[in-house]
Amino acid sequence: MNPLSGDVFVFLSRTRTRIKFLQWQGDGFALYYKRLEKGTFEMPKEFGALSTVQLSSSQLHLIMEGILLSSVKKRTRYQSIDVGNSLMKNGSRV
Repeated sequence: MNPLSGDVFVFLSRTRTRIKFLQWQGDGFALYYKRLEKGTFEMPKEFGALSTVQLSSSQLHLIMEGILLSSVKKRTRYQSIDVGNSLMKNGSRV
């Protein structure tokens, strides 16, 4: 993990009522801080007691909006296949 990569680092308080974002923006660090007056931020249950986790931007957005990640159902979408890495089957690409 390189803080100068431009990735967003998220820090959550033990009580899960405060969250901080830290990001390098080329000429210095930007800091975002939010404190909830009521309620808590949810972390995905599959992460358990891990101190370091990787979240997608959509997961982070849902957490900030107070949406339970366990209640979200993602619909299937088209994903292109890299032709160069596709497997050969019966002499033709699949």
